[in-house]
Amino acid sequence: MRAIVTGQVGMEKKPYLEQIVAFGGAQGESIDLFHVGDLMYNEAPDIHHGRILDLPWSRLDTLRRAAFKDIISEAKGAQNLIVNTHATFRWRHGLFRAFDFDQIEKLNIDLFICLVDNIETVHHRLHAEHDVDATLKDCMVWREEELLATEIMAQAADGKFFIVSRGRHANTTETMFRLLCRPDMRKVYPSFPMSHVVDMPDVMAEIDAFRAALAERFIAFDPGDVDEKLLLDRAIEAAKDGHDFVDVDPSPAAPDGMRVRVREVLDIAGDVDGQIYMRDFKLIDQSDMIVSFVPELPGGVPGLSSGVERELHHAFEHTKEVYVVWKPKKNPSPFITETATRVFRSVEETLKYFEEQGMYATTNLFGH
Repeated sequence: MRAIVTGQVGMEKKPYLEQIVAFGGAQGESIDLFHVGDLMYNEAPDIHHGRILDLPWSRLDTLRRAAFKDIISEAKGAQNLIVNTHATFRWRHGLFRAFDFDQIEKLNIDLFICLVDNIETVHHRLHAEHDVDATLKDCMVWREEELLATEIMAQAADGKFFIVSRGRHANTTETMFRLLCRPDMRKVYPSFPMSHVVDMPDVMAEIDAFRAALAERFIAFDPGDVDEKLLLDRAIEAAKDGHDFVDVDPSPAAPDGMRVRVREVLDIAGDVDGQIYMRDFKLIDQSDMIVSFVPELPGGVPGLSSGVERELHHAFEHTKEVYVVWKPKKNPSPFITETATRVFRSVEETLKYFEEQGMYATTNLFGH
């Protein structure tokens, strides 16, 4: 497959995509990778690194077209291809497009993938790499613009649009590899309660095992790979306690952790909720099926959040296959059973059914 991968500034797409190429090579798959930014700098050796967006738009446009012209020439005959670029540029002199439809058409792109990450991580990388003063709110807006522009690009080019999370802790390089080189694998959206079970370690362990089982066997678009709701909840608690900063756990992008201003997090509360709502539904839309895990909470209460119920209903309305793993002893309501393709009592029973139905790819399933 041939893919364009976009993402806002601060994603560090280059090393991430190089990992995918290396992973593919280990599976015997050759993937050609082109970094538009590097090619633009090659076209303009007089420009200092990190300053290219300060150029006048006219010259930036010329450099970009020259870079894409080289890619079009070199990519002829390539079976698996990744073009690392942006859908939009937003810098000191405004917002402008980062592509031309005539050149996209010549590349015969199959997949248009917008890479996303936790906004505090993007904000951290952005300020580590560039001399720019951007708030969390700015980063949220830029991400939304990049998503929309990439989707428009896909629609105009008659390609498939996907959102893929880079993830703070999960390694999603295999997800990207499978999209590119194992396109016949089934795509699944794992659904599970999140915010109201974070203080229940036994339940969280069950959920994590469920997520891992699906990620091993399918192309999984896991909503938990972006966990900004947790950041918001922590900021709200910090504000109640009179703190100015909230600490973020260490991650590969910030091994020593991060400190984020509480006020900035509270300023994006509406954006966090709105983008979760939008993004999770789009993840369902780009999947073949939804598999929802409903744990049993203390007291025998079903761990069925309003978010999970809404996801199940959305999937049913959009004619997706709907599978529910129902752990509570109490039987599910008709609102679950009447919209589910099938209800199971355990993850093991679910996976056995999927295997019996031939839902697993027969070759190179695990990409090893």
